[in-house]
Amino acid sequence: MSFDIIWKTALMYLVVVVSMRLMGKRMIGELQPFEFAIAVMISELAAFPLSGADGNVWHGISSIGILVVCQYLLSVLSIKSIKVRTVICGRPRIVIKNGKLIETNLKKELFTINDLLEQLRILNIQNVSDVEYGILETNGQLSVVLKSQKRPVTPEDLGIETKYEGLTLDIIIDGEVLVNNLKLARLDMDWVMNKLKESGWDSPKDIFYACLDSQGNFQFQPKVKAAKNRITDSSQQP
Repeated sequence: MSFDIIWKTALMYLVVVVSMRLMGKRMIGELQPFEFAIAVMISELAAFPLSGADGNVWHGISSIGILVVCQYLLSVLSIKSIKVRTVICGRPRIVIKNGKLIETNLKKELFTINDLLEQLRILNIQNVSDVEYGILETNGQLSVVLKSQKRPVTPEDLGIETKYEGLTLDIIIDGEVLVNNLKLARLDMDWVMNKLKESGWDSPKDIFYACLDSQGNFQFQPKVKAAKNRITDSSQQP
């Protein structure tokens, strides 16, 4: 393998990663049709300069840049205009109503009964009659509103008061203390060190993961290697 292919491959990989990052954080299954088309075109353009020694890598990069700009402009237009959003992304369509399939809407969306039943099974719904409304979203996913008798019981249904549950903050990940999360919790490194020392640990570098829940409980899990070393040291002590 020549050095020319190596640097082109590495460069195009970085370009594709950055381009997909600029397109947003949605997963492939959540992409709108125009976003998916652009993602496919970017992958094809990235592969073209690598297909031969005479492939111009800068032509591929410039083409990918144009696609990213087009995608950004379409996204901005869809945010600012409902009409443009409807033309580009389409509209959600009701395919189940009051436990009954709406055949005409399924045909309009070219969505088979088998596809629909598969989506229901993924949502742990076995019977169409349990569904009050089934809505086929613009990205092809099925949103379901169950009938009131078929919904899981909640504490509110039982009249039970529950405590507030806030966001659990990651404090240590793979030995690294997340300083920004400590600031959000209005804590500092001294607090972390004291918590670890209470359990016999001297350094965050020995901790694989630690978090702080909304009730103020500090939980952590040491690294496997650190835990083994600790057991070995304790067994060697007289």
